[in-house]
Amino acid sequence: MATSPANVQSFYMVKRPNALAVAWKVIVKKPSRVIGLILIAIFVLMAAIGPMLYPPVLPINPLAIYAAPSFAHPLGTDFQGTDVLAEIITGARFVLLGAFFAALFTVLIGTSVGLAAGYFRKWRDSVLMRITDLFLTVPSFPLLIVLSTIWRFTSPLALGLVLGITGWAGLARAVRSQTFSLRERGFIEAARGIGLSDWHILTREIFPNIAPYIVMNLLIATTGAIYSEIGLFFLGIVPFSTNNWGVMLNMAFTQSGAMYTKSGLLYLLSPLACIMLVTFGVVLFLDAVDELLNPRLKGV
Repeated sequence: MATSPANVQSFYMVKRPNALAVAWKVIVKKPSRVIGLILIAIFVLMAAIGPMLYPPVLPINPLAIYAAPSFAHPLGTDFQGTDVLAEIITGARFVLLGAFFAALFTVLIGTSVGLAAGYFRKWRDSVLMRITDLFLTVPSFPLLIVLSTIWRFTSPLALGLVLGITGWAGLARAVRSQTFSLRERGFIEAARGIGLSDWHILTREIFPNIAPYIVMNLLIATTGAIYSEIGLFFLGIVPFSTNNWGVMLNMAFTQSGAMYTKSGLLYLLSPLACIMLVTFGVVLFLDAVDELLNPRLKGV
């Protein structure tokens, strides 16, 4: 039966749900998701425009050491008389950018290796998996420390690259398993049968089926990268050329004695609270992302 022009026109005039509207509906379904989104937005805005709205780190003022919170210094001052809130805002950009680049490189390397190993198999699978096993065998944080001492990086991009190099192996294993399973499905066999290229099959047929898992891992890798990044700065391995929450923790423990003085307690707790809140926001928001990307969770 032929389709009339009127039927064709009515098909294209059907109102389809807007992606942003659907996403917003999923987010507001649970208060915890809204809280997670708000926390993420606060820290992203802090990193993006915070230094422009709030003065950068103020000069050292020895007469205002460990000053109590006030209108001039909402979070008080540190052991040098520097405004703590200014340090938090300035450090947020480095921390979040470094974590973003680390998660991005982790996903790019892990996904590429996993797709290639699971799809091409044979000798390429064997070689790539032995390299992956090597990275899984070597303890990641000690390896990260060694790489950090070899390459003295001070930019978020360089830090993210090193973190990504040490953290991709687990994702590669998981992507390889999913790719191996999808490779045997009928629609992949049909795609090969009609002569579609391997690149087309990988990018148009296989990747969209594992994209939800990769997006989830991008967010999870971000939280892990924050902890690794803070750990490097706290240990003093990365040069202290920029303000960073890890540097603040290092100074609080090793230089200022903040953990032993009641007046310096806020200086010690401020970066800890930021680390906790930003990771807590990501964890809460993961629930919404999981429902958006996994249709089986609709209505749960």
